[in-house]
Amino acid sequence: MGQKTHPFGLRLGITEAHRSRWYAPKALYGELLVEDQKIRKWLDKRLNRRPPNAAVSDIHIERTREELKVIVKTARPGLVIGPKGAEIDRMTEELQYMTGRKVAISVIEIKNADLDAQLIGESICEQLVKRASFRRVVKMKCDAAMNAGAKGVKVQISGRLGGAEMSRTLDVRLGSLPLSTLQAQIEYGFAEAFTTYGAIGCKVWVYKGMYTTAEDESASNAAGGRARARGRK
Repeated sequence: MGQKTHPFGLRLGITEAHRSRWYAPKALYGELLVEDQKIRKWLDKRLNRRPPNAAVSDIHIERTREELKVIVKTARPGLVIGPKGAEIDRMTEELQYMTGRKVAISVIEIKNADLDAQLIGESICEQLVKRASFRRVVKMKCDAAMNAGAKGVKVQISGRLGGAEMSRTLDVRLGSLPLSTLQAQIEYGFAEAFTTYGAIGCKVWVYKGMYTTAEDESASNAAGGRARARGRK
């Protein structure tokens, strides 16, 4: 049996920070955890699963006693915000109605979508649904990630590739991928393509280089930057 560790879970609390950042007493914890999941599912369905695709890769949730803050990381911030902020206002209203709390949504732009593991996976799946050649799509995306500055990339797709009778797995690797090095900045993404002949899963690993303490500090101090756990010295 394969006993593979999730790259994000392995680094959680060491070089990666939690995607939900809040504290709750025992009685409320379960309720808030389910609420977080509902918010993520609702936003993913609204922004990623219907055209035009807003290319949202990650959703972070922070809570204070009074406010619920949702941070959306997207490659197309214009689609999330909408004309004159109409879309973001509508989403804020709906989330407030859904949760019964005061909600604030902030948007962080992803500068390079070719380096984001989740967006690479979503893009591959989008093309697989359109019946593109799976080998060409995977190779093209791997090359694009390497050209964008990745130190290493691996893409694995599994399922009835090309509509074949039996499911199989294809994986393409470029560069280096030190998966068990905790100081390595490895992003992992997973997406599914629901084709006419069945579901095809796509896993993506992108190695961006090593964390350094200086980078950690500047990232955590930057306004709107993602909170990150301190790296080991």
